[in-house]
Amino acid sequence: MTEIMQTTIAATLASAVASLRAAGVEQPRLDARLLLQQASGLSREAILAEPKTALTADALGAFSRLLARRCRREPVSHLLGQREFWSLQFKVSHAVLDPRPDSETLVAAMLSQAPDRSAELTLLDLGTGSGCLLLALLSELPNARGVGVDLSPAAIGVAQANAIDLGLDRRAAFVVGDWAAMMAGPFDWVICNPPYVVDGDIVGLRSEVHRFEPRLALAGGADGLDAYRRILPDVKRIIGTDGVLGLEVGQGQMTAVRTLLRHCGMGDHRVHSDLSGIERCVLARPITEN
Repeated sequence: MTEIMQTTIAATLASAVASLRAAGVEQPRLDARLLLQQASGLSREAILAEPKTALTADALGAFSRLLARRCRREPVSHLLGQREFWSLQFKVSHAVLDPRPDSETLVAAMLSQAPDRSAELTLLDLGTGSGCLLLALLSELPNARGVGVDLSPAAIGVAQANAIDLGLDRRAAFVVGDWAAMMAGPFDWVICNPPYVVDGDIVGLRSEVHRFEPRLALAGGADGLDAYRRILPDVKRIIGTDGVLGLEVGQGQMTAVRTLLRHCGMGDHRVHSDLSGIERCVLARPITEN
């Protein structure tokens, strides 16, 4: 257990930063401040403006416990219980994949397909996890409704809580299921951020990911493409004639995923890159017979 001996904000943060840096944490200063905010109830502004303020014993104890967990590389989002995505706050836990900024690329790409955001669209989110993709889209589409599916009952519980917190529970339903096998459709949009990490590469991911995030949401099989093979045949069955499928794709996998799309009757591929220039998602539409 890491002990915090000093009592001022400045001294406490300095000690914490040293501990986090020694543990290999990438952003020790930011993480230390966020954890102190959580433990003390002080705002960011108060912490930065009043570094000589003495902390209470209760705040120090709570901070010490959070710091010890972060030094074991537990994600900050788990310690705070939330993560921002698409400028919305989402509850997170060990049961769901942390919402990543890269996944906002898929949200933006799908919204580019809606010239009229007031349209009454029906959405399906496969492997919904925290519900971040579906709920972010519903927040931008006031007349749309959607269903999120996940194999994990615990993940479904997190997604339902997020829908309630965001005031979207009247337009979002969440069900436990195995991808799209139980769905009937038709849906206007189908979205999915499937597990796409090659099984053998998981142990090489950051400790925060491979030790604390659900393997179910990471493991994509021997080549990272198992989930795509499972999903795509059912997607062709449940997507509307003019529907749009949006898939997040792992780095270097776009060519293989587009091949799978073509084999399952999905064409008109539109690839979108994230802010790092990585091909992050692809949109596709059903190929119609002439």
